[in-house]
Amino acid sequence: MGIFDKRGFRFAETMSGTFAFADTPNENLRFSFTVECVAPSVFRYVKDGKLTMKGTLEADGLASFVPIEGSMVMLPLTHRFIKYGFNFTGDDGMPYQFKGQKDIRFLDMKRSFSYLPGEVTDHTGKVVATCKTRFDIKADLFQFALSWKPA
Repeated sequence: MGIFDKRGFRFAETMSGTFAFADTPNENLRFSFTVECVAPSVFRYVKDGKLTMKGTLEADGLASFVPIEGSMVMLPLTHRFIKYGFNFTGDDGMPYQFKGQKDIRFLDMKRSFSYLPGEVTDHTGKVVATCKTRFDIKADLFQFALSWKPA
C-alpha cells in the first residue's frame, strides 16, 4: 500500500441559479447549494471517480438552508461528465433528491465545466422541479482553487 492509497483530497464548490416547479414552469426561483466534496483515496478516485458530498441547499419555497448529503462522480477526461446527486428534506418535511450532470465538451470547456442542469424528484421519483445552476467563475474561482486540500 502506498501513500496514495490512504491520502485523498477535498474541495468546496458553490452552484447557484434558478429552478422552476413542474406545475409552474415559467416561474424561476432561486436555487443554490454549497458542498464539500471528499475523495478519501486518490487511488480509489482514479479507479471510479467517486466523491462524497455534504453541504447546504437554499431553494425558494422548497428548502431553506437545509443540509444535503450525496455523491459526485467526476470523470471529465475519461467519460466527459461530472454527475451530482444529493438528498435533502424540504421545508414541508418530505424527502427529495437532486440529480444533475455536467456534460464536458472540450471545445466549450468554460460553459461545460460551469453549467449544471438538474432535476428534483420526490420520494416516489416524480419530477417536482427542474434546475439550471452555474459555477460563477469570476466570483468563485479563486476560493474554489484555494479549497483544494489533502483529505
